[in-house]
Amino acid sequence: MAINWPLYIYLGDSLGAEAGGEFIRTDLIEPREYQLNIIKSILHKNSLVVLPTGLGKTIIALYAMSNALSHGKKAMMLSPTKPLAEQHYNSAVRLMALNPNEMALITGAVAGAGRSALEAGARVVLATPQTIANDIKAGRLDIKDYGVVVFDECHRAMGKYAYTYIADEAKLNSIRTLGLTASPGSSEAKIKMLTDILGIQNIEVRGPSDEDVYKYIAGKKTSVIYVDRNLAVNEIISLLRPVIEEHFMKLKKYGFCYFKTFESIPKARFLEIGKTISNIKAPNYRFIVMFEYIYLLHLMHAYDLISTESIFAFYDYFERLKARAEKSRAVSSILNNRSIGIATALAKKFLDRGQEHEKMLKLVQILKTDLSGKTVIIFAQYRATISKIVEILNANALRANAFLGKKGGVTNLMQKDIIDRFRLGVFKILVATSIGEEGLDIPSVDAVVFYEPVSSEIRNIQRRGRAGRISFGNIIILVARNSKDEVHLNVSRFRELRMQKILQGLQKNLSREYRHSGTGQQRLA
Repeated sequence: MAINWPLYIYLGDSLGAEAGGEFIRTDLIEPREYQLNIIKSILHKNSLVVLPTGLGKTIIALYAMSNALSHGKKAMMLSPTKPLAEQHYNSAVRLMALNPNEMALITGAVAGAGRSALEAGARVVLATPQTIANDIKAGRLDIKDYGVVVFDECHRAMGKYAYTYIADEAKLNSIRTLGLTASPGSSEAKIKMLTDILGIQNIEVRGPSDEDVYKYIAGKKTSVIYVDRNLAVNEIISLLRPVIEEHFMKLKKYGFCYFKTFESIPKARFLEIGKTISNIKAPNYRFIVMFEYIYLLHLMHAYDLISTESIFAFYDYFERLKARAEKSRAVSSILNNRSIGIATALAKKFLDRGQEHEKMLKLVQILKTDLSGKTVIIFAQYRATISKIVEILNANALRANAFLGKKGGVTNLMQKDIIDRFRLGVFKILVATSIGEEGLDIPSVDAVVFYEPVSSEIRNIQRRGRAGRISFGNIIILVARNSKDEVHLNVSRFRELRMQKILQGLQKNLSREYRHSGTGQQRLA
């Protein structure tokens, strides 16, 4: 039987033999209308496909690879993580009309000699990029044998990442490239760099409102919920703010900070200030200014934790600073500051009383009322916050489990076990760091909760894509008033709109250039 796509509409064998349909399990795959339109447009051009998470980019990749096979070439699909490569391998084994022995999963878990044998015998390779880059350089893999290379999550193709090397090799050997992403970035320079790296000749962009897409979308509702600071949080902030402002004014006096308030400094810009200070030639002056910078860096982070995250995250941060075996002069000075000592003692007192940030209380309320019985992913930025969320939710009889990246002993096997139990309904609420945004086979959920907004349009789109794939989905964004949450919310909206405009412009320009290039269509040999 065919894949049970939501709101499935039969389109028939509209692609024809040119798409290499003999290598696709057509009893299991019948492309949606927008997939069909995209597949037709990418068969003979290096293409970038921008499609929201959950709308079936893998199906498009499989047809691109099948097309290469139909022309007597091999096909390759690259994924940035081992779990994602495994996911695509399993999809290919199930959905491509090939003997499984003709497909190979290539990751760093396989030694070089073993990879060489697998690659030589495979017609379709699903792999992580660094292993393939290493094998090309070592002569174990001849990329000339391939008709297409698919770059999943292709927005990573920047700088020294292995995607860039492989893309260069593909272009040198006239191998078709296909980039897949939910978001290529929001700056024109970054998107243009990406299209140059991948040699893109064609861009296909789709969103929920597009004519050939909307009929397949179950629908999503986005709610932004504002919360005010409670008395406990305000009391801690009243102790923290004067200390921050004192050192902020000192850094301004030294001429390294031109912002009106410390709250108006973007994080990326503040990190750039640190790099500038580290390049000061005079060692004594550099030491003095760097002291103020490090002092301010730690306190501004603590301020963000208490104002937007949780009392526990604030307290935990200072406990971890105390536990450091080696402390800088600035850190030692912070820990000895009387106001900071009172603030952390207050945080401990509030936590012992069961008091927390208003976001925590609002989150429990939402999960008990609006999202009762629903499957939910909650995204939060910091592990300490996630730990507290899970503790509070379980204390309120809301079955929750943390889902963290591979630090502190977390392994791929442990991650897989958590996802399997979530899929089986052992617990209903997954509380995840950014590890849940891409690269893992996480099932669709009824709702996604942003514990804090994120300014990155890529992460924003990926998070939203986890909800509403099969049935109506809810997106809930918690925003602490008068904090950086409000800034990040507005920035992400602006960046996403800008990304769409840039892509539309590039799409038109590439189409015009391709029509008038005089080269015709770039067909596979």
